Amino acid sequence: MESNLAKRLNEDLKQAMRGGDTVKRSVIRMVLAAVQNAEIARQADLEDSDVLGIIAKEARQREESIAAFKEGNRQDLVAQEEVELAILQDYLPQQMTRDEVIAEARKVIDEVGAQGPSDKGKVMPRLIAQLKGKADGREINTVVTELLK
Repeated sequence: MESNLAKRLNEDLKQAMRGGDTVKRSVIRMVLAAVQNAEIARQADLEDSDVLGIIAKEARQREESIAAFKEGNRQDLVAQEEVELAILQDYLPQQMTRDEVIAEARKVIDEVGAQGPSDKGKVMPRLIAQLKGKADGREINTVVTELLK
Protein backbone atom coordinates (compact mmCIF):
# COMPACT_ATOMS: atom_id res chain seq x y z
CA MET A 1 0.00 0.00 0.00
CA GLU A 2 1.65 3.17 -1.23
CA SER A 3 1.29 6.32 0.87
CA ASN A 4 -0.56 9.33 -0.55
CA LEU A 5 2.63 11.37 -0.52
CA ALA A 6 4.54 8.69 -2.44
CA LYS A 7 1.71 8.62 -5.03
CA ARG A 8 1.94 12.40 -5.36
CA LEU A 9 5.72 12.16 -5.80
CA ASN A 10 5.29 9.55 -8.55
CA GLU A 11 2.67 11.68 -10.34
CA ASP A 12 4.87 14.77 -10.10
CA LEU A 13 7.81 12.73 -11.43
CA LYS A 14 5.77 11.77 -14.50
CA GLN A 15 4.80 15.41 -15.07
CA ALA A 16 8.40 16.59 -14.66
CA MET A 17 9.53 13.99 -17.19
CA ARG A 18 6.84 15.02 -19.67
CA GLY A 19 7.62 18.70 -19.12
CA GLY A 20 11.38 18.26 -19.41
CA ASP A 21 12.02 19.66 -15.91
CA THR A 22 15.31 17.88 -15.27
CA VAL A 23 16.00 19.45 -11.86
CA LYS A 24 12.60 18.53 -10.43
CA ARG A 25 12.87 15.07 -11.98
CA SER A 26 16.23 14.38 -10.36
CA VAL A 27 15.13 15.71 -6.94
CA ILE A 28 11.96 13.59 -6.94
CA ARG A 29 13.88 10.51 -8.10
CA MET A 30 16.37 11.02 -5.26
CA VAL A 31 13.52 11.24 -2.71
CA LEU A 32 11.78 8.17 -4.16
CA ALA A 33 15.05 6.23 -4.01
CA ALA A 34 15.49 7.20 -0.34
CA VAL A 35 11.88 6.11 0.33
CA GLN A 36 12.47 2.80 -1.43
CA ASN A 37 15.69 2.20 0.52
CA ALA A 38 13.88 2.90 3.79
CA GLU A 39 11.07 0.49 2.81
CA ILE A 40 13.62 -2.21 2.00
CA ALA A 41 15.40 -1.65 5.31
CA ARG A 42 12.13 -1.76 7.24
CA GLN A 43 10.62 -4.48 5.05
CA ALA A 44 7.32 -2.61 5.05
CA ASP A 45 5.63 0.27 3.25
CA LEU A 46 6.18 3.72 4.73
CA GLU A 47 3.45 5.95 6.06
CA ASP A 48 3.10 9.58 4.94
CA SER A 49 4.79 10.72 8.17
CA ASP A 50 7.83 8.55 7.37
CA VAL A 51 8.03 9.92 3.83
CA LEU A 52 7.78 13.45 5.26
CA GLY A 53 10.69 12.64 7.54
CA ILE A 54 12.79 11.61 4.53
CA ILE A 55 11.87 14.77 2.63
CA ALA A 56 12.64 16.91 5.70
CA LYS A 57 16.04 15.21 6.01
CA GLU A 58 16.82 15.93 2.35
CA ALA A 59 15.73 19.56 2.83
CA ARG A 60 17.99 19.87 5.88
CA GLN A 61 20.91 18.54 3.84
CA ARG A 62 20.23 21.22 1.20
CA GLU A 63 20.17 23.94 3.88
CA GLU A 64 23.52 22.75 5.24
CA SER A 65 24.99 22.63 1.73
CA ILE A 66 23.77 26.16 1.01
CA ALA A 67 25.49 27.43 4.16
CA ALA A 68 28.72 25.61 3.26
CA PHE A 69 28.69 26.85 -0.35
CA LYS A 70 28.06 30.43 0.79
CA GLU A 71 31.12 30.15 3.04
CA GLY A 72 33.11 28.83 0.10
CA ASN A 73 31.80 31.65 -2.13
CA ARG A 74 30.27 29.23 -4.67
CA GLN A 75 27.16 31.11 -5.78
CA ASP A 76 26.58 28.71 -8.69
CA LEU A 77 26.20 25.80 -6.26
CA VAL A 78 24.16 27.91 -3.81
CA ALA A 79 21.65 28.67 -6.57
CA GLN A 80 21.36 24.99 -7.54
CA GLU A 81 20.82 23.87 -3.93
CA GLU A 82 18.22 26.62 -3.36
CA VAL A 83 16.22 25.42 -6.39
CA GLU A 84 16.31 21.83 -5.05
CA LEU A 85 15.33 23.04 -1.56
CA ALA A 86 12.33 24.92 -2.98
CA ILE A 87 11.15 21.75 -4.75
CA LEU A 88 11.47 19.73 -1.53
CA GLN A 89 9.64 22.37 0.51
CA ASP A 90 6.61 22.03 -1.79
CA TYR A 91 6.06 18.59 -0.24
CA LEU A 92 6.57 19.62 3.38
CA PRO A 93 3.77 21.02 5.52
CA GLN A 94 4.03 24.64 6.60
CA GLN A 95 6.75 24.82 9.25
CA MET A 96 5.60 25.73 12.75
CA THR A 97 6.72 28.93 14.40
CA ARG A 98 8.80 28.82 17.57
CA ASP A 99 5.75 29.94 19.59
CA GLU A 100 3.68 27.06 18.18
CA VAL A 101 6.45 24.58 19.05
CA ILE A 102 6.58 26.00 22.61
CA ALA A 103 2.79 25.64 22.96
CA GLU A 104 2.87 21.99 21.80
CA ALA A 105 5.87 21.25 24.05
CA ARG A 106 4.03 22.67 27.08
CA LYS A 107 1.03 20.43 26.36
CA VAL A 108 3.22 17.30 26.18
CA ILE A 109 5.17 18.32 29.30
CA ASP A 110 1.86 18.67 31.17
CA GLU A 111 0.55 15.35 29.81
CA VAL A 112 3.58 13.36 30.97
CA GLY A 113 4.05 15.37 34.16
CA ALA A 114 7.65 16.30 33.37
CA GLN A 115 9.35 18.28 36.16
CA GLY A 116 12.93 18.93 35.11
CA PRO A 117 15.76 18.11 32.69
CA SER A 118 15.79 14.46 33.77
CA ASP A 119 12.28 14.05 32.29
CA LYS A 120 13.34 15.12 28.80
CA GLY A 121 13.33 11.46 27.69
CA LYS A 122 9.60 11.26 28.42
CA VAL A 123 8.78 14.40 26.43
CA MET A 124 10.96 14.24 23.32
CA PRO A 125 9.69 11.01 21.67
CA ARG A 126 6.03 12.06 21.95
CA LEU A 127 6.69 15.62 20.80
CA ILE A 128 8.86 14.58 17.86
CA ALA A 129 6.21 12.09 16.73
CA GLN A 130 3.55 14.83 16.90
CA LEU A 131 5.57 17.45 15.06
CA LYS A 132 7.35 15.23 12.52
CA GLY A 133 7.86 17.22 9.32
CA LYS A 134 6.27 20.33 10.83
CA ALA A 135 9.23 21.48 12.94
CA ASP A 136 12.97 20.90 12.93
CA GLY A 137 14.20 18.38 15.51
CA ARG A 138 16.93 20.73 16.72
CA GLU A 139 14.35 23.45 17.35
CA ILE A 140 12.16 21.00 19.28
CA ASN A 141 15.15 19.90 21.36
CA THR A 142 16.10 23.51 22.17
CA VAL A 143 12.54 24.41 23.22
CA VAL A 144 12.14 21.33 25.46
CA THR A 145 15.54 21.93 27.07
CA GLU A 146 14.59 25.55 27.84
CA LEU A 147 11.16 24.63 29.21
CA LEU A 148 12.49 21.89 31.50
CA LYS A 149 15.21 24.03 33.14
